[in-house]
Amino acid sequence: MKPQIPATLCASLALVSCSQANKEKPLPNIVYILADDLGYGDLRCYGQQKFNTPNIDRLAQQGMLFRQHYTGCTVSAPSRSCLMTGLHTGHTPIRGNKGWEPEGQWPLPAKSLTVAEMLKAKGYTTGAYGKWGLGYIDTEGDPNSQGFDEFYGYNCQSLAHNYYPDHLWHNHEKILIHENDSSRRGAYSSDLIHGKALEFIETNKDKPFFLFYPTTIPHAELFAKEQYMAMYRGKFLPEKSFKGTDEGPDFRLGPYGSQPEAHSAFAAMITQLDDYVGEILSKLTELDLEKNTIVIFASDNGPHLEGGADPDYFDSNGPLRGYKRDLYEGGIRTPMIVRWPEKVRSGSVSDHASAFWDVLPTLAEITGSAIPEGIDGISFLAELLGKKQKKHEYLYWEFHEQGGKTALRMGNWKAVKPDINKVPQGATELYDLSKDEGETSDVSAANPEIVMKMEELMKQAHTSSKVFPFSFENDK
Repeated sequence: MKPQIPATLCASLALVSCSQANKEKPLPNIVYILADDLGYGDLRCYGQQKFNTPNIDRLAQQGMLFRQHYTGCTVSAPSRSCLMTGLHTGHTPIRGNKGWEPEGQWPLPAKSLTVAEMLKAKGYTTGAYGKWGLGYIDTEGDPNSQGFDEFYGYNCQSLAHNYYPDHLWHNHEKILIHENDSSRRGAYSSDLIHGKALEFIETNKDKPFFLFYPTTIPHAELFAKEQYMAMYRGKFLPEKSFKGTDEGPDFRLGPYGSQPEAHSAFAAMITQLDDYVGEILSKLTELDLEKNTIVIFASDNGPHLEGGADPDYFDSNGPLRGYKRDLYEGGIRTPMIVRWPEKVRSGSVSDHASAFWDVLPTLAEITGSAIPEGIDGISFLAELLGKKQKKHEYLYWEFHEQGGKTALRMGNWKAVKPDINKVPQGATELYDLSKDEGETSDVSAANPEIVMKMEELMKQAHTSSKVFPFSFENDK
């Protein structure tokens, strides 16, 4: 016969249990906003002088601004693959912008553990709103197969070039946008996506949620709504004009539309994005979620040179060399801001060298999830909390277009190796970022031992992809 526990003791245990439960802090909501091709210098808080970004600047004033944060890669799909998997481009499954018929990009494999899957297992409701680019609908890489309860936006990053599309996707349903029929500009896609993201916050306000908001702004085509164009028209003269695709079989299927006022359009688009960020912050405040929500703002790679964009005019890469598709700092070092009230000190600035593959382990540590073995990322939670932060031995990137390139940062040393497919044993450039942030002076000749060590680390960091259809031509 089992011993009986007195009723008074049961009541006491229940009270203790309730008391302990009440002391447990709820899991924080997580909002990750990812701009598309926003350069290091495109925000006022990072030095932009030609236009303002007050809402994003407010994030920096209320949180931590990172001055040495790096993307996963220098183009969209591999950069997002690094972000989702915690692996750099030498290990992550998707390493390039390879298309998938009939629409989309090469799918992230089912065996990949994504940030969304990790958080979903912890009890989070997960939503993605914007541009995906990691697998077409019904492939193993589609958002619903990779941990997202809801997806709304562009599955295909090529179609995401156009702001007045004929369709978007809601999970597996193709949503036709008839307001844009017959070449009309009736429904601006970023407005539609933004509205769904706000709905997600409203719907899930009473439970922990992860909102992934990969906006298409400010990637070409350079199209903004008239109310924003009017703010800047005539202010950035001489204007830059771009003649694009405005009719024919490729119209709104990837090629960019014409833009006679490219300077105004670029500033207008970032102002739109800043307003979207402001509306998200206001929604969190309105629903009393602000204190228990981590907001992260970042960009997927450096500034682009497409569709009439003029990054030199706006100093979009700040003091850094290079643009999108480069592995110099301007192509991969981008803004990151983290706001977490009462956890992250307001107005703080970090020089910790971090990268997209650090996001997964950071969110794992914050939420009490197990950090997967074998990933390349390290948590930067200690940096956020003002504690002693572990540092990377090195950060590594590879890019498979333009002849193949790799880059590696070790401390303040930065190595760049171009044209790998053409000249596998070619020269490695070396820069000292502590003295030469703009990578203007190659000091490889004076530091052969450093070059040799970094070349060896590059070899160790790269493994041939078993799921992606191309790698470096010299892979065995």
